[in-house]
Amino acid sequence: MPLLTIYAAFITIVFIAMLIFDISGYAKREKKRVFKPWYPKALVILPVKGIDIEMRKNLEAVKNQNYKGSFDIVAVVDDQKDSAVKAIEEAGIKYIISDVRCNKCSGKVKAIATALRRFRGYRVYVVLDSDVLVGNRWLVRLVAPLRNRNIGLASTFPIFVPHRNNLWSYAKMVWGLVGIGLMESEITRFGWGGSMAFRNDLVDAEFMELLTNSDYSVSDDICVTKAVKARNMGLEYVGDATPSVQCDESAATFFEWANRQTALTLLGYRRNLIFGLVFYTAEALLLISGIVLAILISPIFLVLLLHTANSMFRSYARTRSRSVLIALLVLLMPFIYIRNLLYAKNMQYIEWRGVRYPIYKS
Repeated sequence: MPLLTIYAAFITIVFIAMLIFDISGYAKREKKRVFKPWYPKALVILPVKGIDIEMRKNLEAVKNQNYKGSFDIVAVVDDQKDSAVKAIEEAGIKYIISDVRCNKCSGKVKAIATALRRFRGYRVYVVLDSDVLVGNRWLVRLVAPLRNRNIGLASTFPIFVPHRNNLWSYAKMVWGLVGIGLMESEITRFGWGGSMAFRNDLVDAEFMELLTNSDYSVSDDICVTKAVKARNMGLEYVGDATPSVQCDESAATFFEWANRQTALTLLGYRRNLIFGLVFYTAEALLLISGIVLAILISPIFLVLLLHTANSMFRSYARTRSRSVLIALLVLLMPFIYIRNLLYAKNMQYIEWRGVRYPIYKS
């Protein structure tokens, strides 16, 4: 069977390449850096639209920070009639109405821009999504790296926690782990808009123009990350401030979310399409080939499953879950990622909470 032999040789090369990638990934992962506490006057900006799962708990958590410095919280809503206003008022948090005019902006970007323009007397600005649950030392840990003026942005990335035990909520949990992997390497790190902090000296006219009047204005993540990189400043991943996000997904809401995240990633970093397709196709081939070649040629080809086993180990370690669904989803995830990439590359708009935003691809 010469064709099978040729394929076996090809997939062995793929296996070696992925093995090198896995080993180098562990080697390049940055050691955790410790920063002395810093307590500048900070403003926590909460862009809010609609009611999130356990929203009141999330709002109370951000209020109850163990932070020795002065910090204020302001929620920003699009409309006084927003269903979240009552929860915000009950939590005793100040809120304002978004009023920035911007044709390309998402509602969240408008909210952030509104707060930045109205509140100028702060040393540090922090953006926190209202569906994010933080610990009581989240703020002090997130802000601490910004003492170093060479660091322009400090950010975290969440663990998605199923609110109910269903397949698609666990799928979101496993899908999101790729974000933590990207955060752990300085090469692929980015600012996650759900929990990030930056100093006021970043907020100049050029920054506001990028935020509110560029092809990236649909995503605060992309805008802030690009602004920091343009200034040759560092991005710090604060792993010990990792928050959680409750999720309750169906197949429809999961794929809507995953496709949206992928489309935004491709908007900011177009080369990720090719990298992603190559990487996840290699993962899928190793999984299928490890099983098929072990049956047709020799059990020794089960070694091709080492990459999958490594992914499974890391997934369990990061989520601290013991659900068997994690193992199943690790097997399925390469195929899901490929589907997301192929679908997202042609998306002309994204939808979020009933609002449609065009994607401008210049």
